[in-house]
Amino acid sequence: MKLATFTRGSTAELGIIKGDKVLSLSRRAPGLAPDMIYLIANWAALEHDLRNLASTSSHDAALSEVKLLAPVRRPGKIFAIGLNYADHIAESKMPKPEHQVWFTKAATSANGPFDVIELTTPSFVDYEVELVVVIGKGGRRIKAADAPASVFGYCVGNDVTERMWQHRTPQWSLGKSFDTHAPFGPWITTDDEVPDPHALDISCSVNGEQRQKSNTRHLVFNIWQQIEHLSTAMTLEPGDLIFTGTPGGVGAAMEPRQFLKDGDRVRCEIEKLGAIENICAGTS
Repeated sequence: MKLATFTRGSTAELGIIKGDKVLSLSRRAPGLAPDMIYLIANWAALEHDLRNLASTSSHDAALSEVKLLAPVRRPGKIFAIGLNYADHIAESKMPKPEHQVWFTKAATSANGPFDVIELTTPSFVDYEVELVVVIGKGGRRIKAADAPASVFGYCVGNDVTERMWQHRTPQWSLGKSFDTHAPFGPWITTDDEVPDPHALDISCSVNGEQRQKSNTRHLVFNIWQQIEHLSTAMTLEPGDLIFTGTPGGVGAAMEPRQFLKDGDRVRCEIEKLGAIENICAGTS
């Protein structure tokens, strides 16, 4: 199932994506769930009704008639792992990490799948296509073998990074947390539709030029290892996001370096999950 948050007017609604159509849960079953985090947290109780609604109801709008928002509008936590594809490690001229390298992205960096990415002036803003894991029931001290049961679904994400801010201190979080610098979506594809998240083609293009192309089988630390590691330190909660790493091809590693400019169009795509596409715009 593909679950989205969208507007068709001024009010945010929850919906099920059916091809190029949207079925509004907020209109068909207004008391079911007020937002995506509630829906995820109560999935065990709601899933049967949702699937029955999806199979028996028609659509409420064409996908082209709505504006897709970030599926989880304000995630409780956004964590991202660095240096997690061998080719990106090589282009970064850094050794393969012995331990997982984690940083946070502020919840306020969450952005819609087709919304504007705000640039700094001057711009040292870069793209990083990533598979995003949406936590379901979550928990604490989750073993890798049990980690699949803690996942609700998957999205396409862009770990947008302000490279000057990232590298002027040893701590990356500020350079990763600018407003609008975590676009993701276009919807959540539930885990039952992704039998193997470690076998998905992943790519990014800028203005139609392919910059990144890989497959999630090349993750250095796989998703289950990531969940085990993070949950050793903290409780993972419904709607938390994990950005799982980016492959080689980032703008900062090009010769000459290619940072994003006003008007650039960045498209990130992952097999089975869809694509997000964001226009870059300078800020004053």
